[in-house]
Amino acid sequence: METPEPNRADRLPGFGLTLLMNLTVIPLLLSWMGLGIILFPALFMALKLATTWHREKITRQLIWIYARISLVMMIPFVQFKAEGLKKNELKPTCILVANHLSFFDLYSLALLPFGDISVMVRDWPFKMFWYAPFMHLAGYVNVENVPWHSISEAVARILSKGGTILIFPEGHRSRSGQLQRFYSGAFRLAVETGAKIVPLCIAGTDQLWPPGRLWLKPARVRVRALKPVDPAEFTGTSAYRAIKKVVKTSMADNLREMTDQDRKARTARQANVV
Repeated sequence: METPEPNRADRLPGFGLTLLMNLTVIPLLLSWMGLGIILFPALFMALKLATTWHREKITRQLIWIYARISLVMMIPFVQFKAEGLKKNELKPTCILVANHLSFFDLYSLALLPFGDISVMVRDWPFKMFWYAPFMHLAGYVNVENVPWHSISEAVARILSKGGTILIFPEGHRSRSGQLQRFYSGAFRLAVETGAKIVPLCIAGTDQLWPPGRLWLKPARVRVRALKPVDPAEFTGTSAYRAIKKVVKTSMADNLREMTDQDRKARTARQANVV
């Protein structure tokens, strides 16, 4: 027996919620971004005088607060869930590697219990004039067309000051939602610096704001931290390849589990609505 096509009335609640989200959340986020830019100099100087933090750490903490408040603004429409991200479960200094589904992945990482995080990114975000100054102040690492020794030195310096590195090993956002090819940079850096790799699995941001779509959609966003991988447990010239394989396999298994759980939850909600 064929399932009847839902009529327009059945689709209105979902459409109405999406419309309401975009009419409220987008203006709020834009206003908050503008206010954040205005407040940044005063907040920066206040932390500079009140703490012994260096420039990069102050900026990263303020970015973390900015993103955290952005998440709060979305709570009526987005359910955020953190797994394995408590302070006693996830601690700096380490190299975080995460799958990449959406530009909003960076915002969702405000669920982490600490904010002293430097992001390794390609060149294009540095071309956004409203973000670029803060990225430079935060010591984010541009990895495009940059010699490896410069990247390695920058990462070693950040880690030596107690900071944490965040890398998207796929290098770009996945259009299919599936893990793409992993580049080796994060895993070479782990071997060179001795820093542990902490895999992060992000789910739901591709429903919230996928590449190419101009509007937001209600979603369930989850960030799950997996067991750290210690590079000291791997030896040989190809150690970084072995680490990459272990990390990618673990992330793929967990992302598959998270996707299945979310699919079952959506099915249950739809059944309750009917």
